[in-house]
Amino acid sequence: MQCVVALLVALIALAGFGFAAGVSALYGALAVIVPAAALARGMGRQAGVRDSGAAFLGFVVWEVVKVVLTVAMLLAAPKLVPGLNWLALVAGFVVTMKVYWVAAWLQSKHPIPL
Repeated sequence: MQCVVALLVALIALAGFGFAAGVSALYGALAVIVPAAALARGMGRQAGVRDSGAAFLGFVVWEVVKVVLTVAMLLAAPKLVPGLNWLALVAGFVVTMKVYWVAAWLQSKHPIPL
């Protein structure tokens, strides 16, 4: 769902404000998606951990990795994105991040049967 929203925000920014804004919005969205994927992969590798303390420590470590990766991507943006548009980057970042809440709301309305 985040990837779909990221593409939509990037396309809207591209159509409304030009190429630099579209790329900036996409990069902002990637600064949410890439760290979240790293967290999900790291937590998936810990699925077999039986000790609750070790599982919690693993979560904390991967959450720290996610935050550090997010900050690093945002700090690298001026060097990686030509003609960076900060407003578009922040819009892509915030809208993509808020998809968590929409997904949680949709899940509560239509739970997936196990």
